[in-house]
Amino acid sequence: MTHDVTRRSILGGSAAVCLVVPAGADAQSSAQKKSSKANGSKNVSVQLIVNGEPRSLAVDPRTTLLDALREHLQLTGTKKGCDQGQCGACTVMVDGRRINSCLTLAVMHDGESVTTIEGLGEATHLHPMQAAFVKHDGYQCGYCTPGQICSSVAMLREIEDGVPSHVTQDLSRVTFSDTEVRERMSGNICRCAAYANIVAAIRDVAEGQS
Repeated sequence: MTHDVTRRSILGGSAAVCLVVPAGADAQSSAQKKSSKANGSKNVSVQLIVNGEPRSLAVDPRTTLLDALREHLQLTGTKKGCDQGQCGACTVMVDGRRINSCLTLAVMHDGESVTTIEGLGEATHLHPMQAAFVKHDGYQCGYCTPGQICSSVAMLREIEDGVPSHVTQDLSRVTFSDTEVRERMSGNICRCAAYANIVAAIRDVAEGQS
């Protein structure tokens, strides 16, 4: 039996394979670019009421609400953290309810009212929750703070409206407690671990002290 396979022939074959792969990758990349370009021409119109003002956008239907706010409306107070709904840095309020803006598309909220951290207060006239966070030092690096504050404001409304949480003992009577706050705010992560101060700030607002 004759063995015609030599080391040189194997190396030559491998080189040929290596040359073929990039060519395929280039073709795929080109197709992706063409597809992306084609999709880019299919922008859709979205009407939002952002912080009390009507805003009209033309966005790719795949644009998240987070990117619409940051990239199209330059409302960069809403932060992009994990971008997969686990950190809560992107929390905003839509029609009064808190949501992770990275997990929802802008087109899904056509005609709805969006409140971001910029819509809660101003530097010279802080929202009570913003003032409480300052008073209790409820932040350190501050990156998660806009999401924490938006979530806190909406969370207190949930308690007022009698919406129970996983730790609510009496479903017929939902009341404020630190335990409720910790459970309801568990979707907002603070890497600096200012949790004790955040709970204190929220408690102040709930008790009308801020």
